[in-house]
Amino acid sequence: MLRHLSIRDFVIVDQLDLAFGAGFGALTGETGAGKSILLDALGLALGNKAENGMVRTGQPRAEIVAEFDLPQGGGLRAWLEAQALEADETLILRRVIDAGGRSRAWLNGTPVALAQLRAAGEMLADIHGQHAHHALLRTEVQQDLVDTHGGLMPLADEVARLYRAWAALRRAREAAEAGASSSERERELLGWQIKELEELGFGVDEWQQVNQEHQRLSHAAGLISGCAETLDGLAEGDYAVTRQLERLQQRVAEMLTHDAQLGEVGELLSGAAIQLDEAYHALRRYQDRLDLDPERLGLLEQRIHDVTAMARKYRVQPEGLVEVLDDSRARFDSLVRSSDPEALAREEALAREAFMAEARGLSARRAQVAAALASAVCDTLQSLAMAGSRFEIALRPLPEGAACGLESVEFLISANASQPPRPMAKVASGGELSRVGLAIQVITSRNASAPTLIFDEVDVGIGGRVAEIVGRLLRQLGEERQVLCVTHLPQVAAQANWQWGIAKETRDGQTLSRVHQMSNPERIEEIARMLGGVHITDTTRSHAAEMLGLALTP
Repeated sequence: MLRHLSIRDFVIVDQLDLAFGAGFGALTGETGAGKSILLDALGLALGNKAENGMVRTGQPRAEIVAEFDLPQGGGLRAWLEAQALEADETLILRRVIDAGGRSRAWLNGTPVALAQLRAAGEMLADIHGQHAHHALLRTEVQQDLVDTHGGLMPLADEVARLYRAWAALRRAREAAEAGASSSERERELLGWQIKELEELGFGVDEWQQVNQEHQRLSHAAGLISGCAETLDGLAEGDYAVTRQLERLQQRVAEMLTHDAQLGEVGELLSGAAIQLDEAYHALRRYQDRLDLDPERLGLLEQRIHDVTAMARKYRVQPEGLVEVLDDSRARFDSLVRSSDPEALAREEALAREAFMAEARGLSARRAQVAAALASAVCDTLQSLAMAGSRFEIALRPLPEGAACGLESVEFLISANASQPPRPMAKVASGGELSRVGLAIQVITSRNASAPTLIFDEVDVGIGGRVAEIVGRLLRQLGEERQVLCVTHLPQVAAQANWQWGIAKETRDGQTLSRVHQMSNPERIEEIARMLGGVHITDTTRSHAAEMLGLALTP
């Protein structure tokens, strides 16, 4: 459940800190006051795409912070653990958008990618926009809605993947039959390249070792000379450091007999002597391993020449030769396969069989979900002043199959019993479409896993008795989860458990949005305004109080 929302410098909001309650809450106010702006801000915190103009004029950045209770059930806690993110009792989503359009996101204080923020947001809240019912006219939206409602999206995604694999093999087989992929010359060239690269035997680790050894051997004379000089200076020469250090230690030891404070100096000199002795023996061991090996140096130089020449030939850095060999092998294998139409036909048949098996399972489950959803929507429409209407979900067979499976989905509706259902895109009026969309959203939301449901003016195009029924539906949803609704209808707002008033005001020459939670007297005034318009009478107030009284009666 959404607990808090903090907004800074977003569009016409300078600073808002809002605490949310459970149940059904209504957000009301004059047109343009900023009701939808609040939901836009929340959408950004949930991972929606940022757009230009979202930062308040004259400010460097906008910031939105949303705090949710972490749901006990569902997969969000497991998802957070898989992402190595903290999974406390609350989840804080933070989004910052600068004036240049760049945005950053955090989950519980940890920087995350926008895709991660969006994935978490989808498990926390479900937003239904004010134009969502228009999207229902598109067949792909209708199909996604059925699959999502029935929990079929993973299976639908797998069916789409299998279809794409089958289609790719079909195209390869057709091309092979047409002779488009049988270039003998290209196969010969690739075979020669693969043989040449394999004979080179190049490896990145081996290449690093060759360069290191070459560096050492090519400077062996200088290293041997340097070792001798250093060893002489450390311990073997007349003026060796260790001999001078011994004399200094003896001198400090004599002084120590007269002043104990020099004890620390003596200890430091002793430590230095130990370090010098270790350095001397380490360098001696290194010198013993050094030798001049012209023959080995020549072999290394030849190896470096061979590798660099091959790299120049293929126009890559030496390390890129591994990728060249892998790509050549992959292309060669592809050409060999594509030159054998019969083998491709066998692979194609297996791919088609795999697709059909999964697609048939999807079809069976999709038919069950579609029937149940259509029945529930039809029942709901009867209470939304569409008595006698019929709503059906048709599954149109696709004999050859497609990425969507073995059928397409189409919503059908008939506004009266005497007419057969027809495609919703062709026959539904604006008001009917709004009611169908609202019925679908309410029904599918009951099965949604998100604990917070948000409706942005989904009641557009309805009024009167239907609006009151819509309010009751939203209130019923509020008994199961948190529901937020932006509305212009008093009948809907009166059903809310709590109500926020949103208005514009001018401060220091700037137009800003302000929000406050309404008391019962303030709700009466707001409902009266929504009922009566400019001039509010006592009769209007009485009607508003009556509506709220009925709504608040257990």
